[in-house]
Amino acid sequence: MKNNRRDFFKKVGVGTAGLGLASTIPFTSYASGSKEIQSSDEQFLQIGDDIAIANTDSGKVRGYILNGVYTYLGIPYGADTSGKNRFMPPQKPEKWDGAKPTIWWGNTAPQIMDNRYASPDYSFADHWNYDDVSEDCLKLNVWTPALDSKKRPVLVWLHGGGFTNGNGIEQDGYHGENISKNGDIVFVSINHRLGPIGFTDLSGVGGSKYANSGNVSQLDIIASLKWVRDNISNFGGDPGNVTIMGQSGGGAKVTATMAMPAAKGLVHKGVPLSGSMLVANDQDYSRKLGEYVMKEAGLTPDNVDKLQELSWREYIDIANKALEKMRKDNPTPGFRGGFGPVADGVNIPKGEFFSDPNGLSTDIPMMICTTFHEWNPTRTSPELEKIDWAGVVEKIQPRFGADSEKIVKAYRQDFPEASAADIWAMVLSNRQGAINTANAKSKQNAPVYLAWFGWEPNLYSGRMKAFHCIDICFWFDNTDRMYTHTGGGNRPRSLSKAMSTALISFMKNGDPNGSKLPSWPKYSAENGETMILNDQSQVKNKPDGKGLASLPA
Repeated sequence: MKNNRRDFFKKVGVGTAGLGLASTIPFTSYASGSKEIQSSDEQFLQIGDDIAIANTDSGKVRGYILNGVYTYLGIPYGADTSGKNRFMPPQKPEKWDGAKPTIWWGNTAPQIMDNRYASPDYSFADHWNYDDVSEDCLKLNVWTPALDSKKRPVLVWLHGGGFTNGNGIEQDGYHGENISKNGDIVFVSINHRLGPIGFTDLSGVGGSKYANSGNVSQLDIIASLKWVRDNISNFGGDPGNVTIMGQSGGGAKVTATMAMPAAKGLVHKGVPLSGSMLVANDQDYSRKLGEYVMKEAGLTPDNVDKLQELSWREYIDIANKALEKMRKDNPTPGFRGGFGPVADGVNIPKGEFFSDPNGLSTDIPMMICTTFHEWNPTRTSPELEKIDWAGVVEKIQPRFGADSEKIVKAYRQDFPEASAADIWAMVLSNRQGAINTANAKSKQNAPVYLAWFGWEPNLYSGRMKAFHCIDICFWFDNTDRMYTHTGGGNRPRSLSKAMSTALISFMKNGDPNGSKLPSWPKYSAENGETMILNDQSQVKNKPDGKGLASLPA
């Protein structure tokens, strides 16, 4: 299966990332912190005309109660983004009468779905969940233990897929039921515009009407956070304690959102996993790409509005062809570019995020995590496990050139017992982006905590290693639900309980300590304090220090 997030995040961050089976399969309900399976002799789903009714500022919603958790799927937080609303900031949804049934996922944002399930290995392991696709995609999901006034911490999940693919329930590991129940929190996941629909900067050709067009996807995220601010107390949540968390592309969305002036007061903690960004696309670049889009569509500034009349698939195909031609005409070694957040100086600042020690987000704590083998080349290719050291040097030369041998030697010093295949994966999956983010954020007032996930599942003959996406289900108490990543059972469940408890503590207090993990120190650039997450977790200072130092800046 073609996985665009992999291509994307090799450039912008570190680093890969559910329909919840327990929502639909009536005979088991696992909570990863418990060995017990709920008895099928007792009814554990309640759904009906007068059950799970909650208020929102647009009207009442009707969900259901499953395993004691109130569940709402596909709540509108914005209006349909098609037609005249395409490329425009999100609008409020129209109000409705009665109780809207919110018992199924909202539409996935427009994206290319061709061959999404082409690879049986990736389809099995990642268990992608996709349903209808449309521009009426500004929907969110809520899981909460109760509709009361308790003011629980709120987690808002921003899905992966670069800035091009994905949805709020793309993998089973994204499901919010278990952590909501076990941690007594409110879990929210969102869909928002993606790719060319969400990031085409037409401000240079369309004037003030299209001033925000390059960042409407990020503005969707802001709209969802405003919905949380205005409505989450109706679901037992605290609008004054909101953590945004995302993985891969979602991790970059976390750091980009924290850098947005409009996020002030809406975000109180940030957790980027396996992806982050510190600089948005330069607007000269994004506007030039907008010009290429117009040329490919055969339009002029006088009729730019015709782009709103195309079907979403027609538009995405045009935009992708424009991007391909721009790359060919303007080759920039080391820069892939594409449709992503734009440093317009209004919605997203120019320059490096978090550069002002006392600036925006200075009081927002951050917890960062990546995995050991994000981009493991041997995951589904057993023949690659036999690679030797000379082969590793040869394989990484297209990326690192003359430094390749030096880099391999440095990583071997850090990890003398690792195989050649392991070192190959770790070099490709280096933590350089995560370290850069941690260093930048650590100059501000609030603390930063850094983790590195090294747990490996006994699946695919041991080749999966600590791959991109594997840690998500551990944070959310979903290791039994996401058994295709973990194998299920006591071993991953034990680490998951420690990690989810640390996350909940961080959400409540801005400090992950208090779980079964060792004492977790704050990160500093000087010492590089890192929590190694594994069957036996431990803290190490700069565990890959020689390897990181050998990489080009």
